[in-house]
Amino acid sequence: MTEKDEKLVSAAAEVRLRAHAPYSNFMVGAAVEADDGTIYTGCNVESASYGLTVCAERVAIWKGISRGEKHFTKIAVVVDTEDLTPPCGVCRQIIWEFCGDVPVILANLEGKSETIMMSELLPRAFDSKFLK
Repeated sequence: MTEKDEKLVSAAAEVRLRAHAPYSNFMVGAAVEADDGTIYTGCNVESASYGLTVCAERVAIWKGISRGEKHFTKIAVVVDTEDLTPPCGVCRQIIWEFCGDVPVILANLEGKSETIMMSELLPRAFDSKFLK
């Protein structure tokens, strides 16, 4: 893993500690890197009305977008699990739409990591090209 990737994973691991997960106790941190190297972080936020829960990946991406970012180069997702945990289906769609075919770094708290391209996580993705 490169030094830049380690920085992204570290940011995701740090923000994971701020997750609001009183129902599942499944704390997730995510960090997305913009073209200029700026890192935006997000953690999952659960609601008692479970359907209103928001995943860490979406929080990070939306935070960047709300600050004017248009392009992202990669994303890291950190979860305290033995097996590396990929983004859920909704987050895969959002990552594809706002980041494209970027590297996705999956990591856990034990230092295990894997980088996989978004196109492997979401083959034959739906996007704006189908809306024309």
